[in-house]
Amino acid sequence: MTRRAIVTGATGFIGRNTLEPLRQLGFEVHVLGRQRPEAPDVTFHACDVLDTCAAAAAVRSIAASHLLHFAWNVEPVKFWATPLNLDWVSASLGLLRAFTEAGGTRAVLAGTCAEYRWGDNLPLDELRSELAPGTLYGVAKDALRRIASAYADQTGLSLAWGRIFFMYGPEEKPGRLVSDAITSLTARRPFPTTDGTQRRDFMHVADVGRAFVELLASDVRGPVNIATGEAVRVRDVLETIVRHAGGAELLKLGERARPADDPELIVALAQRLHNEVGFVPRYSLEEGVADTIKWSLQPRALPL
Repeated sequence: MTRRAIVTGATGFIGRNTLEPLRQLGFEVHVLGRQRPEAPDVTFHACDVLDTCAAAAAVRSIAASHLLHFAWNVEPVKFWATPLNLDWVSASLGLLRAFTEAGGTRAVLAGTCAEYRWGDNLPLDELRSELAPGTLYGVAKDALRRIASAYADQTGLSLAWGRIFFMYGPEEKPGRLVSDAITSLTARRPFPTTDGTQRRDFMHVADVGRAFVELLASDVRGPVNIATGEAVRVRDVLETIVRHAGGAELLKLGERARPADDPELIVALAQRLHNEVGFVPRYSLEEGVADTIKWSLQPRALPL
């Protein structure tokens, strides 16, 4: 029996990295969104997911067995506080309801490490760590998870929630650490930054996309951290970029002050992803940075 999957946010940073892994696992892939992805062998349904009536009609027409939902406003910096977070909670719940009422049986929604309380300097455990989001974005995601989980329990829907940590990779938007550092250093411009002693859990976006696909294909339910489970100093990430891109003299560590509320450690406990889902990352930090820089140096076609 063919498994049919709906993907929202398929042209986004993570979503585009799920389409080929889905096809490799034998899924018939249907993309729901405003923009057609540059990917073969997917069926595109033009629809604004924020238009709940249109999205519900599209979902009913597809009659998919699986749902992978990424669509959300993630404009760098602004996404933390934008009131659009409220709209996305409502739209996501409508999408999930339409999917379930159309006979869907398995859904995975994208959460965030910002749902956790930061600052304890302990690995964040999806089953035990305290949830105390400090931003509207984190609160909105946490609220969506709680309502969706209650709905899944009531209807029998198999639901998993993938909490994303820190990503990097080809096609990352400007305004984020790795993309901005690569852009500056390869252009031979100074890159002032903090001392970089804070530690974070970084994963290459291709691994993030594949982790979500393997989670969707599994029967694991509930929250799952999508992360490596390893803490890396930010300065080590930047110095890895320097090793591959050059420009050591342009990396200005310590020239920017760290915010007073900047946590020293944000790292996942990734045992559910590794042991229950069976996911193994393919990219080391060294390999992932090299891959990202290689992509950034490729010539781009100018827009018409």
